[in-house]
Amino acid sequence: MELNNEKVMNITRKALTYVVLPLVILYLAYANWMSITAPLNFESARKSREEVAIQRLKDIRTLQEAYKNINGRYVSTMDSLQMFYREGKLPVILRVGSTDDSLAVVNTDRAIAELKRKRVKDADIPDSLYKRYLAGDMSLVFSIEHEMPIKDTLFNERANFCVDSLAFIPFSGGDSVQMKAIVADVSNVRTPLLEAKMPYSSLLKGLDKQLVVNLIAERDSSDRYPGLKIGDLERPNNNAGNWE
Repeated sequence: MELNNEKVMNITRKALTYVVLPLVILYLAYANWMSITAPLNFESARKSREEVAIQRLKDIRTLQEAYKNINGRYVSTMDSLQMFYREGKLPVILRVGSTDDSLAVVNTDRAIAELKRKRVKDADIPDSLYKRYLAGDMSLVFSIEHEMPIKDTLFNERANFCVDSLAFIPFSGGDSVQMKAIVADVSNVRTPLLEAKMPYSSLLKGLDKQLVVNLIAERDSSDRYPGLKIGDLERPNNNAGNWE
């Protein structure tokens, strides 16, 4: 009986040595490997997502500032901002010729004198010169303001630009960008203010939950917004991004 017990103990020791112990070693090696690679993978994914989010916030800022230049304030809703892109127009100054071209300057003075003899109003002279320019008179110097559709002026170099996507936080599964626009007293001056935010809780959905929680806690503890944002309703910053 004692012999059988000894055999059992030997078998148990061998099992622990050749089966269990290697499994424990493998598990500890895997856990150690994960403790190193998980944060690295998280940082890589975070930076990749932030690049997309930053571009989207920059596009929102570009549209908002164009809207403010025309209307004197920022727009408060994403629907209105998208409509501005689709239907709005932007004043563009077209400059023709150069004042360094003396022959063109003389020719332009003659053309203006001729138009005035025909009793063309001063306000209409640039349009008349533009018509002559289109008709083939290239020796002219003038500038004229045109209205160009926003959608033909902004982002037209970006073939993949989609104004509909501006409303959503990328990688979030459809969470909306948190955007606000107000007019507030800043040093006793009524000042339009803008803020657009993408919290990490939305932007980093699907990544390691504990690492997301740690990042948010770190930002909160240092009094920094836990995510990406442009502008600020409490501390005006000329619509700077918090990554800039």
